[in-house]
Amino acid sequence: MAHRAEDKYLAQNRKAYHDYFIEETYEAGLVLTGSEIKSVRKGSAHLRDAYARVENGEVFIHNMHIGPYEQANRFNHDPLRTRKCLLHREEIRKLVGAVRERGYTLVPTRLYLRNGFAKVELGLAKGKKLHDKRESVKQRDANREIARALRERQRN
Repeated sequence: MAHRAEDKYLAQNRKAYHDYFIEETYEAGLVLTGSEIKSVRKGSAHLRDAYARVENGEVFIHNMHIGPYEQANRFNHDPLRTRKCLLHREEIRKLVGAVRERGYTLVPTRLYLRNGFAKVELGLAKGKKLHDKRESVKQRDANREIARALRERQRN
C-alpha cells in the first residue's frame, strides 16, 4: 500500500512491528461516531493493544482506544468499543483464508486521515518467537552502529 504525502498520521503501533512479521498491509476505512472522529482528529487515539478480527464476513477492531471528546457532554462514546472496518468483499475473503488456514492474525499498524476520512492500516501478521525478537534487536543495533560510524566518518 502506497502512502501519500497528504496523509496525516495520528497513531502508530510500534509494538506490532516488534511482536509480528508484517507480511501484507490493507487500508480500511473506519465507522466512527461524531465524538470519535473529533477525538481522533485531536490525536487521542492509541493502537497499542488493538487487534482486528473477522466476524460474520465483516472486519472489526477490538481494544483500539479513542479518548473521550471533552465537548461531547453526555453523548460521549465508549473509549474501547468495537469498531467496524470498511474493506472490499474480495479483501475480506483473502483475509479470512489467511487467518483461518495459515495462522496469521490481523493487527492495526497505523491510524491516519486521508481526505478527512479516518483510515486504519491492517497488517496481516505472523507472530515472532523470542529468538526472532532477539535477532531483530541485534539487527537494529548493528544498523545503528553502522549509521553512527558513517556519520563519524563524514564529519572527519
